[in-house]
Amino acid sequence: MTDGEDTPDAGESTAASGADGADDGADATGGTAIRRDRFSGGPARGFMSSLAADERIFAADLQVDRAHTVMLAEQDIVDDDDAAAILGALDDVAAAGHGELPGAEDVHEAIETAVIQRVGPEGGRMHTARSRNDEVATCIRYRLRADLFEALETVVGAREQLLDAAEAHTETVMPGFTHLQYAQPVTVAHWVLSYEGPLARDTERLLSAFDTTNQSPLGAAAFAGTPFDVDRERTAELLGFDGTVANSMDATSSRDFLVETTSALTTLATTLSGMAEDLVVYSGRDYIEISDDYASTSSIMPQKKNPDTLEIVRATAGEAQGALQRLLTTLKGLPRSYNIDLQEATPPAWTAVDSVPPALEVVTGALTTAEWHEDVLAAEAAAGFSTATGVADRLAMAGVPFRTAHEVVATVAEDLDPGQDAPAIDDLEAAAEEILGEPLTAYVDRETLEATLDPVESVAMRDSAGGPAPTAVAAQIDDARERLAVDEDAVAERTDAVATALADLESEVAAYE
Repeated sequence: MTDGEDTPDAGESTAASGADGADDGADATGGTAIRRDRFSGGPARGFMSSLAADERIFAADLQVDRAHTVMLAEQDIVDDDDAAAILGALDDVAAAGHGELPGAEDVHEAIETAVIQRVGPEGGRMHTARSRNDEVATCIRYRLRADLFEALETVVGAREQLLDAAEAHTETVMPGFTHLQYAQPVTVAHWVLSYEGPLARDTERLLSAFDTTNQSPLGAAAFAGTPFDVDRERTAELLGFDGTVANSMDATSSRDFLVETTSALTTLATTLSGMAEDLVVYSGRDYIEISDDYASTSSIMPQKKNPDTLEIVRATAGEAQGALQRLLTTLKGLPRSYNIDLQEATPPAWTAVDSVPPALEVVTGALTTAEWHEDVLAAEAAAGFSTATGVADRLAMAGVPFRTAHEVVATVAEDLDPGQDAPAIDDLEAAAEEILGEPLTAYVDRETLEATLDPVESVAMRDSAGGPAPTAVAAQIDDARERLAVDEDAVAERTDAVATALADLESEVAAYE
């Protein structure tokens, strides 16, 4: 029995994982060394080969082989002696490592050939009821699942660090900006929390991507199933998958799990780029000093201290966005079922997986080790009459229509001298008299106005849910910690489930020794 149109599917080719080549030629019930003499030559062989890049899924492929072999034995498709020999050979191949594999088109073929070399033709039975199409799809999901675990652990760890940083600065007043212009005073904690929130949503997106990924295609064969009495749920269980991709054509040809993962990581990278940009701007304004661990100097200007790592984080967003675009373009318009284009679908996902989590570690480290210059922040918090909105709010709270209150304050702001951060109370009273037709003190007393012009008071009065007031920020931190605990449990639950399944697989394999 052969795989039919079993053409290469690599999770990578030039930078990706395992091809699925044409007509394996190994007898599914007995097995001979894999023969592709007719297709073994020509200039395209190197172009199509993915063996070197397949090292990324080498360990995954061995686990998939083990689970498939155990299932074949349990279903009496392969006898126990052959299964034991195959499993022993797979252990030998694992010990030897990827670098000792025989030459082949991809890692799947190379491992199978290495097994046959060790145990003879009966080693070919490991490929019974399986194609490299479902094999590579399973290997990609298995490996990507591990990468998603690492990404999730990085994100939840970063969120905890951000919450600690916010807690340390609930009363550290700083200027807030819109359009990079002084807008309203806020606190460092409020700014930090503005990034923890997106990271919490990034966590949800990554958990969703994990759940989509953690479904097994194994047993779908090339795309049209198999006549053998396979137990797809059993291999899914042994490999720690939550279930199977039900339709065999869907199982081998869909790569939406790659899109979901790459999209989630790209969204995360976009968040990180904004955080990095803020820190670069704040460094340039002397609001913070970036730790030497996250900075460098100029080769010619000895006084320079540049936030270089953060600038690289900004560029990572472009790298991730490019990877997502490449992936979507590759998948666009592909017919069912398997097409060799899929060989190029996985490299973009690996690009995002390899670049975004380290960028998160860098920007989080730069933020949490930076020294905030609180005196500079306090002085800048009132810059550009940033308390103007607070004055208008006070008037509105006293009964003046907000639009009219806005006009009063805008009239005063227009006449401020260059460098003047706030108007005199007398100027506010004059504007009110002109526009309202009555004294300002009819609405707000001078003492209250003077307090409202103070950035600290301006922040304190903004105690609505989600606002920058210390009381509001404290509530946000409490809520965020509760949400973080839930997400940590969700990650741990998935991690433990996979670890338990793989331990069971190890026990099943050991039973054949």
